[in-house]
Parts: sequence; C-alpha cells; structure tokens
Amino acid sequence: MALAVRASGTGQAAWSVCRRCRTLSHARQVARRLGVCPECGWHAPLSAADRVEQLLDPGSAVPFGPPVGTADPLVFHDTRPYPDRLREARAATGLDEAAICVRGTIEGHPVVTAVMDFRFMGGSLGAGVGDRICLAAETACADAVPLLLVTASGGARMQEGAISLMQLARTSASLAMLDEAGILTVSLITDPTYGGVAASYATLTDVIIAEPGARLGFAGPRVIAQTIRQTLPPGFQTAEHLLDHGGIDIVAPRAELRGTLSRVLAAGRPGHLRTGGSGAPAERPAPTAPPGEPALLGDCDQVPERDPWETVRRARSLKRPTLRDLLPYLVADFEELHGDRLSDDCSAIVGGVGVFEGRAVLVIGNQKGHTPQELARNDYGMSSPAGYRKAARLMRLAGKLGLPVLTFVDTPGAHPGVEAEERHQAAAIAANLRLMARLPVPIVTVVTGEGGSGGALALAVADRVLMLADAVYSVISPEGCAAILWQDPAAAPAAAEALRLDARELLRLGVVDAVVPEPAGGVEGAPRATAARIAAALRVTLPELADRPADHLLADRLARYRRFAMPPPAAPAAGRDEPAAPARPEERH
Repeated sequence: MALAVRASGTGQAAWSVCRRCRTLSHARQVARRLGVCPECGWHAPLSAADRVEQLLDPGSAVPFGPPVGTADPLVFHDTRPYPDRLREARAATGLDEAAICVRGTIEGHPVVTAVMDFRFMGGSLGAGVGDRICLAAETACADAVPLLLVTASGGARMQEGAISLMQLARTSASLAMLDEAGILTVSLITDPTYGGVAASYATLTDVIIAEPGARLGFAGPRVIAQTIRQTLPPGFQTAEHLLDHGGIDIVAPRAELRGTLSRVLAAGRPGHLRTGGSGAPAERPAPTAPPGEPALLGDCDQVPERDPWETVRRARSLKRPTLRDLLPYLVADFEELHGDRLSDDCSAIVGGVGVFEGRAVLVIGNQKGHTPQELARNDYGMSSPAGYRKAARLMRLAGKLGLPVLTFVDTPGAHPGVEAEERHQAAAIAANLRLMARLPVPIVTVVTGEGGSGGALALAVADRVLMLADAVYSVISPEGCAAILWQDPAAAPAAAEALRLDARELLRLGVVDAVVPEPAGGVEGAPRATAARIAAALRVTLPELADRPADHLLADRLARYRRFAMPPPAAPAAGRDEPAAPARPEERH
C-alpha cells in the first residue's frame, strides 16, 4: 500500500502516514480498511496481488497466461537502455509485466480479470500489457463469463513508440469482440488511469466503476492547464467529477466494491437464477397482491369510469410513489448505473440492473420527487437529452446481454429549454424510438403517473404497455391543448375529456394493453401496496415475452404499432353510431 510506513522498535511496520492528509494511523487499522486512510478516506494504491486478494473470493483466484518475454522493438535508449528498465521493474515488483490475468469468482459469480499494477513502469501500456488484456478478453469469450479490467496507468509506454500506440487499437478490437459475443465487460478505475489506457479499454466497457478520488483522463491536468492557461475546476478528472458529467456509472468505496461488482456481474448471466452470497435464491421484495384481485384489467368495461380532469390531478399528485419509492419493493439487488458517456447524468432518468422473480432485468424510468427540492433537482421528471441518451445506452446493454427491459413512465414531457434544444433533444427522443422498435429483448412499460407526449414515448415503445388505473397518457397536456385549440387555458378540463387520456379510454383505443388495478384508497403514500400490484402484473406479462425468440418479438412489436393507422371506412353496425373498438389484447394474438 502506498502509505509512508514507520517501523516499530521490533523492526515491524507499526504505523503509516497518509500521503494526502499526513495523519499517522496504526498499520493494522489501515490494513483492516483495505488501504483506506481512516481520517480522510484516501484510497492508497494497491499492488495487483493485493487487488486480486481483496476482490476475488478466497481460494478462487487462478492466474493464467504464459510469461511475457523481453522485447525492445525500437532498441530504445534514453538515459538507460529499455531492457535495463524492464529488468529493474521486474526485480522491484516480482511481476513480468504491468498486468496480470486471473480467473476467479466474486460472491460466486465467475469472472475473468486483468489487473494492472502501477508500480511496474507506471502501469504503462506496451505490447506485453496489450497481450495480457487481449488474452483476458479472449478467455472471457471462450469461457462465456464477464470480463473485469482493473486499470492503473500513466499512459502508453514511450519506449515502444508506435508499437505502444497500436495497443489502443488492438485492445479496443478485443472489447468489440466481446460486444459481438454478448459478454458483459466491466472496468474498475483506480488512481491514476490516463493516456492510452483511458482512451481504449478502460472506457469501452459496458459498466465503468471507479474508486473515490480516482483520476481518469486522456491528458494530465498539468498538461491541460499549461496548454489552455486556465485554472481547472475543483475535482477535475476525479471519479466524482466524471460521475456528475456522465463519464462513469458508479463511484464505490473499496469496502463496497465486492458487493457492487457482484450485483453488476449478476446481469452478465441473464439465464441463471440469481443467488445471493449465501447461495440462496434472491427473495422477491414485493408482497403479493390481495388474493382474488385480478392482476390486469384487459377489458375497458372492467375499468371504473372517472372524471378525466380529476384523473389528471390524481396522476400529478406529489404523494404518488416515485420510481425510487417502488424499486426497493419491486426489484432485488438493484444497482444504479449513471451517465450518457458524453456530457451529463440526468437525474430525471433512473436506470440500472436488478433482479425480478429470479430473472436479471434492466430497469429505466422517470423520477420526479415529493418535495420542492426533489422536484427541482430532478427537473420535475422532465428528462434532458442526456437522460434519453443514458436510457439508450442502458437499453443497448440490455440488448447485448439479453436482459428484459422494464420501463416506468411518469413525466409531464421532455425538458423545455434552450439548453435541451441546443443539445438536440428531438434527435435524442427519435433515436430512442428507433432503438426500442428493434431492441431484440422483451420490453414492458408501466405508466405509473403522467405520460406526457414524446418525452414519455421515448421510454414506452414496448411489447406490452400497462398503466395504473389513475395514470394518464397523452400527446399534450390538457392545459397546452386548451391554450392552443380553445385559446383558453381555463378549458383544460374540457380538453382532458376530449383527449381521452385516462386508462379506460386508452385501453379501448388499444394504446395500452392492460390496466393495473390500484390499491384500495389509491396509490398515494402506498409504495409497497402499489409495487405489489405492479409486480403481480409483471408476473403475468414478462414470462410470456421472455421465452419468445427475438425475431418473433420484433415482428409482434412492429405489428403492434402498425395498427395505429387510419382505419378503412366501414358501414356502421346496426344500432351504433361509432366504429367498433379495437380488439382487446387477448384477441390480438
């Protein structure tokens, strides 16, 4: 561990000094905290061997791969010959290169890992490290298990010149191979990770986890500051800064890494029943719905008639459960993933992996809030373009891994504003519609509150669309419709009725496939009971879709949306002035 150590009178290391806060701590205390300073929380660098010991299950680690030879493609000589530097690094570290390959398990989940060691020539990326990263990727592909890359590097190895540069392309191609094979890839960013490693395999994985304070970037901060001659923002290039700006998924303290990795790795084996660390099946967190109560209402006559404007008011109630309220009861082992990998992490969209009924799933949904502070922080559930792009990134991950997608809609619509338009909000929504239309995994949408316009549809192109009995779903808000067509915002109640935005009417129109009954007394302040109703509906809906071949899913999804065309003219049935209602869900298949 990179803590300054002071020896006791017996010659054994008894005290360590944190290199950040200079606090003196007992070495055993620091060791118990896995090399984290008890005073300031600084995560000291670890050797590759220490990292393997901390992350993998005891006794599971099996190193593999032949030794790396000594090569000097440029016959490079600065103040010393390159082979001399290699020999010195090997003698100092006991390693033959700056990365090692290991098979093992993390809380029972099999994994292939390549771990870098900064002590070996600053973790620089040369042909030998490239060999190890590619070998790990090829092994993960052959074993059909997830790949974990633990990075620590100052960048490319200058002593190998352009050969070093080629390792960026070589290792990136190996990650692309795993994408095509549907193998989950995860990187753990440790401090520091810069240059060629950051610009290749460290940031190409499906999920990026970082230790607190870990620095990640292409150019170092001193180079950037000298080049642009500006003061860099506080925390620039740290894990926390990157999380806020959409660059990584998770910041996890060292003591929590095994649990975090376990939850993420569970998504890499979607066909397997998820088990906890004890080997017991993960328990279903949601209670069952009251006996005798139908899980779904598939006939509009089963849905009670309600005043449309009153339904709008109920759908907008700040007491309705939000997605974060429902998740603890609905999905086990949920691990939230963050960021669009471009610029931002929109808090109005929550997404991550978890387990429903023993099946790994990907969950995405809108998040509003209950208090003015929560609503403001989450932009009232109105996603920015970054939110839609985050959702798209996660849905592509679900497609790669074969995970069913559960989406939860509760939004007034997309975020209205100059910045959203400048970041091409319309294109972000359109891209999601196209992606969901062809995503080769089951998609089930539940409208839990407001379903506002294209902002809602961006999460709702699904095989099955369900909605709570007091939810609404519409092309525009009643107020907006009233202002445009009635030219009177006070006509919102009339607009609500005309828009047919309530569950009963939407089921009649075929826009939703079924309605989820709400608890007696409504959903307000009742997240557990609401989750029970949603869970009951998903138990009916998801298994039917999960066993379908992808080509059947896509054909049926396309057929579902093709139905919303102008119906051909037909003579009215005797005694009726209206066209026949669309077929009910059970009549369509």
